[in-house]
Amino acid sequence: MCPVMEEKQHIGQLFDRIAGTYDGLNHGLSLNIDKRWRRKTVQQMPSVNHVLDVAIGTADLTIEMLRRGKAQQVTGLDLSKQMMAIGKQKVEQFLAAKGERVEAKEVEFVYGNAQHMPFDDASFDAVTCAYGCRNFQNLDEGLQEMFRVLKPGGQVTILEFSYPSNALVRALYDIYFTHILPTVGRIVSRDKTAYTYLNKSVKSFCWGEAFAQHMHDAGFADTRFIPLTFGITTIYTAKK
Repeated sequence: MCPVMEEKQHIGQLFDRIAGTYDGLNHGLSLNIDKRWRRKTVQQMPSVNHVLDVAIGTADLTIEMLRRGKAQQVTGLDLSKQMMAIGKQKVEQFLAAKGERVEAKEVEFVYGNAQHMPFDDASFDAVTCAYGCRNFQNLDEGLQEMFRVLKPGGQVTILEFSYPSNALVRALYDIYFTHILPTVGRIVSRDKTAYTYLNKSVKSFCWGEAFAQHMHDAGFADTRFIPLTFGITTIYTAKK
């Protein structure tokens, strides 16, 4: 089994280990550009009642949805209990600052595998996933599950790392992802493998037309993708 696939078998444990430093590293290593990427992702979403946020993690995308009024209810699914514990605290703080209770928005955190979701068919008006798809052991099974639980006419919106097409940007990106990010991530998180895995998982993952084809094969229609910041990350949308 290749190293990346072996690590994916224990992905929940990996993120449990780095949960406490995850947000700080994410924002710091991206120079806070990741916040803009999430804002642009949520801008591509319709306003609906109930959203499933796959790989909700520390709930950054969910909070952005609530901030922009894109969802009245959010159910988050993840394999890392520690990431979700932090996410729940952040949602509570966000809603408290607005004078609302968590229950008022019905934000629910569910422990589970994206390839075997514990939800009925056609349960959600929209499905989202930010930086979770490349962590699936089987991408096609994960996308098929998203399709299954989405209501007819609903939209899936996915944000995922991709690879720059410009040769110079790609060279700089490779240097950063291969040397700088794993080193800083290892020092701050005190985890020897997590940010090395991030580098490997991005390089071995599909993007652009190839990822859009996987979405099409899962049953989605009207698949579109929008590269951001020289193609470092990409927003994908599609309909059921």
